[in-house]
Amino acid sequence: MTPSTPSTIETATGPGDEAIMARAVARAEHSRLLAPPNPWVGCVVVADDGTSWEGGTQRPGGPHAERVALAAAGARAAGATLYTTLEPCTFRGRTGPCVDAVIGAGVSRVVIAVLDPDPRVEGQGVAALRAAGIEVSVGAGAELVERQLAPYLHHRRTGRPFVVLKLAATLDGRTAAPDSTSFWITGPEARADVHRLRAECDAIIVGAGTVRADDPRLTVRDVVASDGAPPRPPIRVVLGRAAPDAAVQPAREMSGELHDVLAELGELDVVQVLVEGGAGVAGAFHRAGLVDRYVFYVAPALLGGEDGRPILSGAGVPTMADAWRGKLDRVVKFGDDVRLDVVPGAAAPGSTKASDEASD
Repeated sequence: MTPSTPSTIETATGPGDEAIMARAVARAEHSRLLAPPNPWVGCVVVADDGTSWEGGTQRPGGPHAERVALAAAGARAAGATLYTTLEPCTFRGRTGPCVDAVIGAGVSRVVIAVLDPDPRVEGQGVAALRAAGIEVSVGAGAELVERQLAPYLHHRRTGRPFVVLKLAATLDGRTAAPDSTSFWITGPEARADVHRLRAECDAIIVGAGTVRADDPRLTVRDVVASDGAPPRPPIRVVLGRAAPDAAVQPAREMSGELHDVLAELGELDVVQVLVEGGAGVAGAFHRAGLVDRYVFYVAPALLGGEDGRPILSGAGVPTMADAWRGKLDRVVKFGDDVRLDVVPGAAAPGSTKASDEASD
């Protein structure tokens, strides 16, 4: 995949567009566990009398959001306004181009939150709609959609998956006791949320050391998508080698520089990866500056000493002035535990070396 930079098309949006686009964003959330590796998109079609129909992208091979909403509207789509969270596609994959369906339905106006940076689209959808005489506005709800579709947009812009680093820790920042035991730091509610987080990812990465020590399955359990069926299971990736009888098998065994690992996964249409550890792999991703979101599950527990296992292993920065600082993006309580989502701030980690061949 060739990384691309999204086009910019500045247009005005009308009164009420933001509110209706917020409905499309909410509808897209229903497709979060269905659509990947396609983008999870929401669409609302609004007739002149205010009657509306909604749609979200279905599983790969199924209709995209625009086609779902237009099918629900039927003939009443003619002359209506169509709101979509992402620029309609212009290429034929497993389904036909959405832009053809929009033009064929006879809508009079299309409101798009963000342009699609996929080089097969990248402004071409807007151009095709305008060439067909349809009024197009871009930008309503853009901030909401940039956040909602961050993994997809990152993948299309860089060619690499969006990286989520998940860590469970005690209040004193330990992920395991001195004897390496770590089951269970958090309670059942937090562990259930981890399975939801796994379900949102196309791959899970662990080090070979974690496989040897904990023999994790890395499966998604007790999670269903909005259609009532289980989500697509993520690819299990081991950095290093895993025994043939390890619970993680079948797994994809990978090695080399982390940038190259991510580039290879990006070529496989992995949009988002979850790095689950352990401390060596987590530290390597952090120091390489490759983490796009940190998810900490913190339990009200203390190991009470300096001999427990740290969240990140390896050398840290030498002085407080060099400390990595991010931004607290989300805080959610699960039972007695707290989930903290942190995104990188302006400063980069103290080291950007990405040559760690981390096997943990």
